[in-house]
Amino acid sequence: MLKIGELAEMTGITKRTIDYYTNLGLLKAHRSSSNYRYYNENSIAQLKFIELKKREGLSLEQIKALVQTEMADADIANLCMHIQQLEKEVTLLVTRLSKENPLIWQHIKKNMQDDSKALIESLQFLIT
Repeated sequence: MLKIGELAEMTGITKRTIDYYTNLGLLKAHRSSSNYRYYNENSIAQLKFIELKKREGLSLEQIKALVQTEMADADIANLCMHIQQLEKEVTLLVTRLSKENPLIWQHIKKNMQDDSKALIESLQFLIT
């Protein structure tokens, strides 16, 4: 995490401009308990992107729309990766439980909701 001064020094963009971009929603800052703003490493690339688009003649509102679309795409990609990881973990768990502890597996199946049972059984079918 970078303080605003560190980010300014690394990018050559003034703290005032970074603050302005943050207030407009072009950059995300994380606030500490003492109310300091911290920026992640992605903020460097984000600032370079903003400055490039300004040189290309885009307004800050147009840039904001691009940034928000880019952030939404990144959020969706992260969510998909998280779902894939969860699916792998569930698959491993189902395989392990059904092979190693059939009695515990039967107990778990007996106490879960019907929707969950159907999902687990589908996964189990796909695994075997």
